[in-house]
Amino acid sequence: MIKNIVLGTFLLVSSFFFAQNTAMSSAEAKAFVTKVSSETKNIKTLQSDFVQTKKMDFLDKNIVTQGKMSLKSPNMLSWKYTKPYQYSIIFKENKIFINDQGKKSSVDAKSKTFEKINKLIVGSSNGQMFNDSEFIVRYSKNGNYNIATFTPKSAQLLKYIKQIELYFPKNQSTVSQVNMMEASGDTTNIVFKNTKINAPISTSEFSL
Repeated sequence: MIKNIVLGTFLLVSSFFFAQNTAMSSAEAKAFVTKVSSETKNIKTLQSDFVQTKKMDFLDKNIVTQGKMSLKSPNMLSWKYTKPYQYSIIFKENKIFINDQGKKSSVDAKSKTFEKINKLIVGSSNGQMFNDSEFIVRYSKNGNYNIATFTPKSAQLLKYIKQIELYFPKNQSTVSQVNMMEASGDTTNIVFKNTKINAPISTSEFSL
């Protein structure tokens, strides 16, 4: 349950994009990375509503959930699902804190797969994810988005994640959508909306 929810959380949405994507040239990729890294380096907090859609082979219907994501530099991240159920996941102090409809627990995240996923999501807010040695990164684009595709290098991480895509609208440097394909073939998509940058965040957002 924890594994599915946490993995589902980070993919990073309503549907896959079928627009034709083309690979960026080396110059385009360099310019894109430089722009995102420069424009996001001063982000201290980020808040966003999200809609998550998970497709599993053995289910006829997709699982759609809604909630709020809060991030505080350098490494505090909160995912709070509000519909159709109450579920919270908080990353801080190298631990994962979970509140499953009133049932609270914690998991040591240090040096574990979940820590690497958390690091990638946090890094997406400040451009540091492009320097993550755990992934091979490819860059592409279409008419509306610049796309960074991450493929895990390690066999350990490949047991869970096959590929992660981060979508950046052409007019902004923060992620608006995340698509993930798990090793099982299941897909999770997350779309962010109503994003606020550097707005005050109550400490209660990172507590269960």
